[in-house]
Amino acid sequence: MSSWIDWSKTTKSKNYHGSGSFATAMIIGPTCFFLGILFAQFPYDFPLLWSKVDIPPEYLDQLEVHLKFLFDSPPIISRILHITVGIAFLGLFVKMYRPSEANFLFDGASIILYLIAVAVYISNTIKGFRAVSEGIWNSPEWESTREGRFAGEMILGREDSLKVLSASNTILALVLIGVLVLQSGQWYAEQKDHTEEAQPEQPKEAETKASSKKKQ
Repeated sequence: MSSWIDWSKTTKSKNYHGSGSFATAMIIGPTCFFLGILFAQFPYDFPLLWSKVDIPPEYLDQLEVHLKFLFDSPPIISRILHITVGIAFLGLFVKMYRPSEANFLFDGASIILYLIAVAVYISNTIKGFRAVSEGIWNSPEWESTREGRFAGEMILGREDSLKVLSASNTILALVLIGVLVLQSGQWYAEQKDHTEEAQPEQPKEAETKASSKKKQ
């Protein structure tokens, strides 16, 4: 792994992509955008995951209508979403080009978290949206066998599937918050590095002032 790191690059290097670089803005902006989308879903997710009150069928019907509306939205909506994901990855790849040690630790971990988020989105979120859009729970095949298209695949009930979808949103939110924490940690590490470098200069300045006074 040491061969990936440019040990000559520091926080003072001109080609260092730190917390104040445009690449960091390319990461933080899309991350906050995705968190806003997930926050808009939170009123629907909260009763499914944390409410102790029994969920009425009318609520599940309303949630299905909402999810179908999102899934059947114009293609431009999904394209904007995917472009935003690409912007975030572009910012991460820019910061990981000939990375310093700080880039390797903070931005490398951010890439891992983003890959986890993409995996959850593809495996759970998209699959859940398609199940709701197709209305598989109303098909006679599901009522008789509850088996999926592949061998050994079992389709959950409507309420359980919606709970999985809500739990996936929570996982995505936690992962994206982790990205923000890592980027903030990089900023904090840079500030601490600058303060530590400035501290040895202060005693030297005091010594030069004292010596000049003695000469006078």
